[in-house]
Amino acid sequence: MAVTGPRDSNDMIVDRDVMVRVRDGIRLATDVYRPASTPGPFPVILERTPYGKAEPSPREGTAADPSPRPRAEVAAHFIAHGYAVVYQDCRGRWGSEGRFEKYLAEGEDGYDTLAWIMAQPWCNGRIGTMGLSYAAHTQVAAACLNPPGLACMLVDSGGFSNAYQAGIRQGGAFELKQATWALKQAKLSPEAEADPLLKAALLAEDPRAWFAAMPWRPGHSPLKWHPDYEAYLFEQWRHGQDGAYWRQLGIFAEGYWQDFANVPMLHMSSWYDAYVRTATENYLGLKAAGKGPLWLVMGPWTHGDRSLRVIGDVDFGAKAPLDGNLAEDFFAYRRRWFDRWLRDIDNGVDREAPVKLFVMGGGGGDKSDQGHLDHGGDWRDFADWPPPAVATTAYYLHADGSLSTTAPTAAGAALTFDYDPRHPVPSIGGTMTSGEPIMVGGAFDQREGPDFFGSKPPYLPLAARADILVFETPPLESDLTLAGPITVHLHVSSDCPDTDFTAKLIDVHPPTSDFPTGYAVNVTDGILRCRYRESWTEPSLMTPGTVYTITIEPFATAAVFKAGHRLRLDISSSNYPHFDLNPNTGAPEGDWRRSQVAANTVHLDRTHPSHILLPVLPA
Repeated sequence: MAVTGPRDSNDMIVDRDVMVRVRDGIRLATDVYRPASTPGPFPVILERTPYGKAEPSPREGTAADPSPRPRAEVAAHFIAHGYAVVYQDCRGRWGSEGRFEKYLAEGEDGYDTLAWIMAQPWCNGRIGTMGLSYAAHTQVAAACLNPPGLACMLVDSGGFSNAYQAGIRQGGAFELKQATWALKQAKLSPEAEADPLLKAALLAEDPRAWFAAMPWRPGHSPLKWHPDYEAYLFEQWRHGQDGAYWRQLGIFAEGYWQDFANVPMLHMSSWYDAYVRTATENYLGLKAAGKGPLWLVMGPWTHGDRSLRVIGDVDFGAKAPLDGNLAEDFFAYRRRWFDRWLRDIDNGVDREAPVKLFVMGGGGGDKSDQGHLDHGGDWRDFADWPPPAVATTAYYLHADGSLSTTAPTAAGAALTFDYDPRHPVPSIGGTMTSGEPIMVGGAFDQREGPDFFGSKPPYLPLAARADILVFETPPLESDLTLAGPITVHLHVSSDCPDTDFTAKLIDVHPPTSDFPTGYAVNVTDGILRCRYRESWTEPSLMTPGTVYTITIEPFATAAVFKAGHRLRLDISSSNYPHFDLNPNTGAPEGDWRRSQVAANTVHLDRTHPSHILLPVLPA
């Protein structure tokens, strides 16, 4: 039974644990916050979360006070400005009934929740949605069904456009953040809370030891103690090829763009997040479907860290935080959005540029007072995505390690390296989230170190590894600014029936007194599993020795490479533990025991002009 609280110092009434029944009879635990001093009805803000509707949220901090905020405090902020706020536990999490199956129940559960809100006397018929990450997934899943009452959306770092291509899988490989997320959340599941022995077993497992012991198998993984979580993880892992599984509601908004709710939407993410492609594809796809109006905001941050200026080990400058630049803080930013679309306040939101990008780089390159690289950056407004003025420019890979706009003219040029799945290239930052304690996203000097899983003393630069091909320009004569999608076209062969190829774009700072060996900042990266080189739905193995043309699509970016810097492209065959390992045998994904070393070749001659296509903004 719901518990209605008294009026408190925030002039707020709280109805806790209202059990909202959805279409299959399951009841979802829901907290309703509303003003006490006025009778309503009110515009409503909804957030649906698997992380506990009453739990403090670490992403609700501000630059002035980064401490996690209880959701009641977040609600109080909006209550004070005339809104009702609804928080709900997702199915099978915290106080809600049912079995948790990640992502796949959120569309219908969200639709039914909005319909329930619309029937309440305290709702005025206008509902806005908000939330980060999984709470962004829940928003978009519900909006795919065009639910009643939905009036606007603020989608923060999530809402899968196509989870097969970003968020669960990427380029055919599996994103192992799904495993680290499952490990953490299984420990917080209702089942673990109810069973001390189950929780103790999960807590006793050492994630680092398990990640060093790949491959896992069902019943022989750190999740074996919680079969439901292990089952959905392996279901995602072993669905290697595209198809009906990846077209399900909740993980494939692309298939619902035409029927999507036609409301104002703000899609935001960040360049070191797992949802760059999700945000940009939803913006483009929904715009093409005539939905909206739409806005796209891309910051320099990792997942939800919008109040920070230091991302990884790199300082992006005073302009980097949302706080003080886009708004006073994220509370004010959201309130302005909802004021415009739920309360019809003419505050100029609708007249802002549709695309706002943080262009990374341009800093002095010195060491900050806190010991980080001063990389810098600034916000720029654009009329669309990609920026209309962008000119796609090809940079070619050469056998001498150079990277230039001149195509190769020699015959037979090629470079070969050995990829050993037992000694993969460690992930040094990048576009990842939910990876703790195994991996961390962000910008770092591309050098092995004790904080990066799989690194080994003496912790040399990644460029020193024999299994990485490094291509770089001479020092740039003038600034080079990129903004848009990145594409890498390689001509490759292997002595194995399957393997991966990875690509990483890097901004190489010149040596300084603070950084005498320079500093190589990772900008973006991508991967392709070669069995999917021709088709995502019909994989085909390689014929050893045959040359194939492949395409790798790193996430889009916006960055300025300063004069005197070098633009670098690293090619390899692993990026672990960001992505799962390819055993090079052609064995089914997530279901192999043996592996072998692959001799992988990149061809670089006039008939095989391997190159990267960069979106260059005019000076």
